[in-house]
Amino acid sequence: MGVMKRFEQRLEGLVNGTFAKVFKSEVQPVEIAGALQRECDNNATIWNRERTVVPNDFIVELSAPDYERLSPYSGQLGDELSGLVRDYAKQQRYTFMGPIKVHLEKADDLDTGLYRVRSRTLASSSSQGQGHGGPSPQQGYQNTPGDAQHGRPAPGRPAPQAPGGYGYPPVSAPPMPAAPPPGAGRHQGSDRRPPATPTPPPSVQVRRWIEINGTRHQISRPTLVMGRSTDADVRIDDPGVSRRHCEIRTGTPSTIQDLGSTNGIVVDGQHTTRATLRDGSRIVVGSTTIVYRQAEG
Repeated sequence: MGVMKRFEQRLEGLVNGTFAKVFKSEVQPVEIAGALQRECDNNATIWNRERTVVPNDFIVELSAPDYERLSPYSGQLGDELSGLVRDYAKQQRYTFMGPIKVHLEKADDLDTGLYRVRSRTLASSSSQGQGHGGPSPQQGYQNTPGDAQHGRPAPGRPAPQAPGGYGYPPVSAPPMPAAPPPGAGRHQGSDRRPPATPTPPPSVQVRRWIEINGTRHQISRPTLVMGRSTDADVRIDDPGVSRRHCEIRTGTPSTIQDLGSTNGIVVDGQHTTRATLRDGSRIVVGSTTIVYRQAEG
């Protein structure tokens, strides 16, 4: 069972009880949950082959009406959202620098139904003492462009003129390896054999494809353009689709990018111009639904 499905099931009991009236607002918890997952994907930092660190401290900014509805229940909702982030990180093999926290805040520049997610990597005292050389606990919240919002992009917020603020990189980055001592690595005497080349680990093959109206289209190139034009890699005969509507870019993770289309794209229920794709992601262009699929092997 997927992480999002388990979250929805846990939430059902709350919705039928305490949250029944609260969730009539425009912003829905499942939408916030999807935004937190994308926030992890978009801000993942690879330290080495064994460790990819993602943010653990999140702020969900809500419009004044939505905040007034949800704030009395922020503790329960924050715990459920923190649990979802923890489950998703386990599934993706992400790690954290400290405990996971999700806070709600009011933002006067947002209209009802819009929200914005900010995140940062906040190290606990125990992780600082381990000498990982990771992000500083003073790292500012990242207001990532393209954060998921409900309905349409929420207005941006200017970054303060100080390091570690919104949209700035971490104050401190992992240290660079120390320089080798003089003479290190030089061949001594007559031994001129080249150093051994480490054998790279076997790569995992990932198959990717999309499904449109029951038809499967394999993704065998780094990019796949979809649109109404005959020049598109996958042609979609839909009057609401532009000639070159959007493009899937394969990678870890794969992403979808709007190519300046007239009607835009909706990914997993969110209007956006760029989004991270996971197995089962649903993309809507015009009146056509596209399902993205991937599997190892």
